[in-house]
Amino acid sequence: MGALFGKSSKKTAPSRITDQDKAVLQLKQQRDRLKQYQKRIELQLENDRLLARKCLQQGRKDRAKSLLRKKKYQESLLTNADKQLENLEKLAADLEFAQVEMKVLDGLKAGNAALKKVHDLLDINEVERIMDETREGIEKQQEIDAILTDVLTEQDEEDVLAELDALEAEEDQQKTAQLPDVPTEDLPVPAENVLETEEEEPEKSKTISSKPKKVLVEA
Repeated sequence: MGALFGKSSKKTAPSRITDQDKAVLQLKQQRDRLKQYQKRIELQLENDRLLARKCLQQGRKDRAKSLLRKKKYQESLLTNADKQLENLEKLAADLEFAQVEMKVLDGLKAGNAALKKVHDLLDINEVERIMDETREGIEKQQEIDAILTDVLTEQDEEDVLAELDALEAEEDQQKTAQLPDVPTEDLPVPAENVLETEEEEPEKSKTISSKPKKVLVEA
């Protein structure tokens, strides 16, 4: 029962509003109040000026002078309010910029911590050992290649070239075998050529028959 009606076990999420945020909010609220105060003073100044003119029209010069003195005092208050407003806005801007700088510093701090962890994982001695092993492996392979090259004699080189020529010859034979066979029979004559040939043969026979026959004269 206590578990059912007790407080939730979930922890309340911490508030993201910092003291700096609260200070900025208070400065802005004070700025807004000061602006409202300035508007009231400006309206009062206009009313006092109109009222002083009215008193002069009515011949109440002393009353008009008193209103103008009040107006002059309120103008000085308005000037002071302008200065205070400028200070409030500057202070709020400086505080907001300080918050930005703090976030930048926090980011730099987190980045440096992450970089340090990477450096801890990559020990300089281990890196040098790996690089030395890699360099030794490359040098060893180069030595093996050099030994294999020196082992081959001049006759071996000739055998290699001969085998290469044989492979090229086999490749040429395979390419030749893939070509189509050359036809050995006579190609069929088109029908038009056959007709022309048949027409030419009677003409040739006529030409031969029209030639005069030589008569052998007995001596």
